[in-house]
Amino acid sequence: MTAPFMKPDFRVEKVAAPLRQSVTESIRYAIALGHFSAGERLTERALCEMTGVSRTLVREALRQLESEGLIEVVPNRGPMVTRLSAEQAEGVYQVRTELEGLACQLFAEHASDKQRTALHEAFRNLKKSLKDTDPLARLRAKNHFYECLVEGAGNQALGDTLRLLNARIMLLRATSLRAPGRTTASLAELSDMMTALDEKNGKKARTLAELHVRNAAKTAIALLYAQPEPAPTKPKRAAKQTETASRLGSR
Repeated sequence: MTAPFMKPDFRVEKVAAPLRQSVTESIRYAIALGHFSAGERLTERALCEMTGVSRTLVREALRQLESEGLIEVVPNRGPMVTRLSAEQAEGVYQVRTELEGLACQLFAEHASDKQRTALHEAFRNLKKSLKDTDPLARLRAKNHFYECLVEGAGNQALGDTLRLLNARIMLLRATSLRAPGRTTASLAELSDMMTALDEKNGKKARTLAELHVRNAAKTAIALLYAQPEPAPTKPKRAAKQTETASRLGSR
C-alpha cells in the first residue's frame, strides 16, 4: 500500500542562518515542487502567509530569485514564475552535463577522506529520503548530495558557476523525479557513480555522471514538451479597448 502524499511545509524556521537566505530557499523550493506553477503571479501576501515572515524579507527574496531567472517581474502584474521552455531546459542540461561531469572527476581525484565521508552520509540520507512521503525532503536530500560533491571537487570557479545555475537545475531536477520510475533509475545511476568515486577513477566517474544527467534530461525535456502551450493573455488595456469598440459598433 502506497503511503499518502505529504503536503510540503514551506514555513521558514527561525534558525541561525541568515533569515533572508532561508526565505529565498523556501520560495525556491515551493516553485520547484509546483506549489506555484509556471506563469503564476506571486503576491507578497500569499508568500508572507506561506513562509511566516515579513513583507520586507519576501521582497528581498524575490529580488534574489529574479536574479536567478526563477521569477520575472512583469509590468502592471508584478512578479511571476518564469516559464522554462523545453529548448531552455536543453541548454541548461548541456551545461550541467559538462559541469557535473567535471565535478565528479575532480572529486574522484582530489577529495579528502572527510569530504568522501560527507558524500557517503549525504548519499545514505538521499536513499532514506526516497521512502519519505514529503517531496520537499527528497529534493533537499538530492540537493545536499550535490553540494557535498561540488565541495569535494575543490574548484571554486566550478562551484560558483553551478550555484548560478542552481535554481533552474533544481527546477528541472524536481521535474525529472516526478516521472514514473525515474527515482529508482536515478538511484541506480548514482550508486554506480559512487563506486567510481570510491575507486578514485576520475574518468569513469565523469562518464557515469554525464550519463546520469543525460538520462535525467531525456525525462524532464519529454515532460516539458508534453505540457500544453499556455493560452495567450491580452493586456487589460487592450481588452478594455476591444470591449468599448464592440459596444460602439453595436449602436
